[in-house]
Amino acid sequence: MIRLENLTKAYWYKGSPKYIVRNVTAEFPAGKAVALMGRNGVGKSTLLQLIAGTINPDSGRVITEGMVSWPIGLAGCIHPELTGVQNVRFIARVYGVDTDDMVAFVEDFAELGQNYYQPVRNYSSGQKSRLNFGMSMAIRFDCYLIDEVTSVGDSSFKAKSSRLFSDRMSSAAAIFVSHSISTIRQSCDAGMVLENGTLTYYDDVDEAIDAHERNLLGVNYKRLKLLDPD
Repeated sequence: MIRLENLTKAYWYKGSPKYIVRNVTAEFPAGKAVALMGRNGVGKSTLLQLIAGTINPDSGRVITEGMVSWPIGLAGCIHPELTGVQNVRFIARVYGVDTDDMVAFVEDFAELGQNYYQPVRNYSSGQKSRLNFGMSMAIRFDCYLIDEVTSVGDSSFKAKSSRLFSDRMSSAAAIFVSHSISTIRQSCDAGMVLENGTLTYYDDVDEAIDAHERNLLGVNYKRLKLLDPD
């Protein structure tokens, strides 16, 4: 379970505050995969970082039960001057898991070869994604924060990643940020819509998608739905 209590976070833009969340109280239920939807630039990734604890709110608090991942899809947890294996060892110590087991798991999964022992600054974007995804899947979190994860590698590696991801999701909650409606429908069973600093929960993911699309299309929404009801 993740609970937001009177949470506020804003950035100043041209002399005025732009609110990511404004005095928001909401709960992400335990055991559910919840889609986090909103317009581009509304602050979905920032909200994930607030939940992860990597940035601080202006006021209010985030209460979590169980172990919550960092936002998977962001490279912020990877230090470019460290090698891949040094990054893994650091994360293992932070989260209190067996270091040698995690090093072996990521080495086998990420398929980086000798690059695993080279500084991450020399990695391609695909290699960084493999390392980050491998590190996140090596730890059995109670809730995974997913920020626009995209598949990398050949078809065999993508299939392996999908199987591992499905295994982890079978026994954990998740908060998904994705622009792919098909991915949301496939992966999530509930939704949260972020709009103008407010956060609204929908127990039915299709209702959340509908609300999100209304926000995107505004007054044109009803007309378009009449033309294309599916």
